[in-house]
Amino acid sequence: MHPRRLVIFLGAAGSLILAQFGVAAAQAASSGAANQTLHQHRQATKNSTQTTTTPGTKSADGADDTMTVSNQLGAERAAPGLAVPGAAYSAAQAQAAKLGVTGGAWSQLTNQPTDTEPAGYNDPIWSNLGAGFSNNVAGRITALAVDGATIYAGAADGGVWKSTDGGANWTPIFDQMPTLSIGALAVNPADHSLWVGTGEANTNADSYFGQGVFRSADGGASFALVGGTELASHTIYRLAFDGSGKVYAATSQGLYRRAAADTTSAWTLVLKPDPNPTGNPYKTSFITDVAVRPGTNGSVVLAADGWRGGGTAGDTAYNGFYLSTTGGDFGTYTELAPSGDINAADIGRTTFAYAADGSKLYAVVESPSKLLAGLASVLQGVFVSANGDPAGPWTLIADANKLCASGSGLAPCPSGYEPGVQAWYNQNIAVDPGNPNHVIFGLEEEYQSFDGGATITTISPYWNYAFACDANNTCPLTTHPDEHAIAIQGNTLLIGNDGGVYSRDLENTAPKGGWTDLNTTLHVLQYYDAEAGKSQGGLATWGGLQDNGTTVLYPRAGTNLTPAGGDGGGVIVNPDNAQATVGEYVYLNMYLTTDGGHNFRTITPSCLDAVAAPIANCDPNPRFIAPLSTDVNNANHWVVGGEYVWTDTQAWNTVCDAASNRCDWTNVHDTGAGHSITAITANGNTIYAGWCGPCNSGGSHPFASGIDTNYGGAWHTINAPNLPNRYIAGVTVDPKNPAHVFAVYNGYSRRWIPNAGTGHVFESTDGGNTFTDISGNLPDVPSDALVYARGDLALGTDAGAFFATDGQGANTAWSRLGTGLPNVSLNNLRLSPDGNTLLAATHGRGLWTLHLP
Repeated sequence: MHPRRLVIFLGAAGSLILAQFGVAAAQAASSGAANQTLHQHRQATKNSTQTTTTPGTKSADGADDTMTVSNQLGAERAAPGLAVPGAAYSAAQAQAAKLGVTGGAWSQLTNQPTDTEPAGYNDPIWSNLGAGFSNNVAGRITALAVDGATIYAGAADGGVWKSTDGGANWTPIFDQMPTLSIGALAVNPADHSLWVGTGEANTNADSYFGQGVFRSADGGASFALVGGTELASHTIYRLAFDGSGKVYAATSQGLYRRAAADTTSAWTLVLKPDPNPTGNPYKTSFITDVAVRPGTNGSVVLAADGWRGGGTAGDTAYNGFYLSTTGGDFGTYTELAPSGDINAADIGRTTFAYAADGSKLYAVVESPSKLLAGLASVLQGVFVSANGDPAGPWTLIADANKLCASGSGLAPCPSGYEPGVQAWYNQNIAVDPGNPNHVIFGLEEEYQSFDGGATITTISPYWNYAFACDANNTCPLTTHPDEHAIAIQGNTLLIGNDGGVYSRDLENTAPKGGWTDLNTTLHVLQYYDAEAGKSQGGLATWGGLQDNGTTVLYPRAGTNLTPAGGDGGGVIVNPDNAQATVGEYVYLNMYLTTDGGHNFRTITPSCLDAVAAPIANCDPNPRFIAPLSTDVNNANHWVVGGEYVWTDTQAWNTVCDAASNRCDWTNVHDTGAGHSITAITANGNTIYAGWCGPCNSGGSHPFASGIDTNYGGAWHTINAPNLPNRYIAGVTVDPKNPAHVFAVYNGYSRRWIPNAGTGHVFESTDGGNTFTDISGNLPDVPSDALVYARGDLALGTDAGAFFATDGQGANTAWSRLGTGLPNVSLNNLRLSPDGNTLLAATHGRGLWTLHLP
């Protein structure tokens, strides 16, 4: 039995609900709900709707700040504007391509399977003990497609992968394309060409925009852009062929169409319901799905405008189902008033699936009103039109209550976290080609029905904690929460979720189990941070992953281990002993181990304490992934940031919890109400903290950022007029001189975003009194982290790594750093304890290393 614990739920609209469970309750509840470990409620927090304002409040233009913060990554790149023009990233890549290359080849560190529930790592709060996850995990899979014996998988920021042996072996086929952020995959039945829609179609905290649609006629050996730049900076939910030679792209900015055989002419916009004259980022016409009715030769085209909602009624006024019965041309779509059980006034994100013969139509529909209200489920329902007519009548076949009673791992209900709690993020659906009544669909879990929805079973529960068999470790294994993609290959069901790709016999009628994970060679882990420390035989590397915990990879190990589950974030590793490590759950929830992750102690100063009641005078406003750092000269002096700057000198003896009435973290500075620290560093008593506040454009107050420091003795905000007003992704201080500091800025220059200023890397030698823009010939690309070593500079960006020698000032000459790195975002860049090796944490292709030139 698990000991007494607190479980935290963060509802999809940002509301916090604390539920206390204990051993006695667990013994009394056959469902075993009391045994749910707190950190695995990562789904509630991982897509961050926590805000700097009261959750659910609206800004002056009707946009909801809660919704803005959910796409933190996008906001970081667009600030102080609302969106990034499509040509910005491609222009940066063109600039980078003109630079020379310095250094050797990058080496992939994480090229082994990642075990999500390793034996012997049984911490009662933070481990995955008892979750029942199916062995190995990968990163978030957003799209699947099959072509005969070939499976294609698209990852959130990991590119496209191909398998010809049922998923036993995967090969990346998209690594050097303009972006690795994948939203949709489709195979054209006419010629078996593979089509890739870039731009992950999720409005969550770590999705990247795309660069259009690409086509391969040779199984992924080569790709060509389809059309021009019209789909750049879009996200693509679906690519669909209509059977008459046309292909549709359902995007975040409308529905587009083109002839499938002509790949050079521009895409044509055929449906954009909301005219959006003010440029509101929530009224762009999020076409979350398009479906062509089988047997109509492309004449019947159905689309859903499904912005997830959360703003005023005007934000979702154009949401709904749109139907063309004359071939899908512009101007032929009519908004439906669907009859039956669907509430046409409350349609959010929607996903469709027709039976193969067009006789039935199924839909998963999210509810914007429930999202705005902060309810425990935001699912309007799963519906069927038994005659295949999009106008209905529609019959409700599943709501949160029915799903909770179907063998769900989220039972019992009601609770603070019910099936469909993230229906704006988790959706997939498919119909068995041989049986119109056999429907499989996913939310946080995967479900199926063999009778058209009359009875439903949960075939991939959220986890096994809800089941009595968990106590005896006899539950069938499940997969991983958060379902996104689905495909059927013959008699095999394939699903893609935040843990990778999984398969099951399509005709398996068992309520759960029977899954095979296909992730052993699928290396698409999404790291936020990583750091190495000395271990027996070399260096051990710890890192924090999106939805897959904090991992540790020991020297020459055949498996990457996951001692702590949930979302991972920043890490602090003792450079002399990697057994001593600090990991981070979201919102500055830190946990400490001194035995390599077998046991953890929670040490958070955050008001969003995920384990217990928060400490007095806790931090009210940490970022979803808050920055952790050590003094550049003292690994036992730690600095972290929320709204406040926190320092700690107890290091591996640190205690911080309300129950002991002790917290070794000291609040040394308040950056200001509503501010959140985005980057922090220290050299002795000197600290630099970059912040934003408000951190997201489009709200009731304009975006603002700054750097606070106590250099010279007193805390103050740096007032250097040439620093841009953009998101500060990194601050790096010289170990030999606390007055020598670098600031790294995300986003794009004013060429692309009004009032964004210019420059990405700035250097000060007087404690921040003045800064010099040393961006030089650096591409105008979002920059994330800077390493200063031996007088050289290594910079991680959204377009790879760059190198320069310090001391050149405004004329600094940058080159590309190393070869062989996939075209993936480098979320963080660290220097290994040997002082000669760079460690890159990518957000979609795992960890990579390179010896400094």
